[in-house]
Amino acid sequence: MLRRPDRIDLLFTDVVLPGRSGRELADLAGQLRPGLKVLFTTGYSRNAIVHHGRLDAGVQLISKPFTFESLAARVRDVLDAG
Repeated sequence: MLRRPDRIDLLFTDVVLPGRSGRELADLAGQLRPGLKVLFTTGYSRNAIVHHGRLDAGVQLISKPFTFESLAARVRDVLDAG
């Protein structure tokens, strides 16, 4: 999908994926789509994810469980940022 000419504004991915991490997916997506905004999700606490080196500090993250309203607000925040 990332190689198609369609417009993509945001990659929404879990941190933990089968076969590769969400971080690896985001890095590959960024190579194909420089400047692509990414929002990660996880069932782990932010401290557990960042402190074990799975994500860099400052990444955009929403923790599970979340409501549709909080997800929509977080997506809007990420899309509106810089």
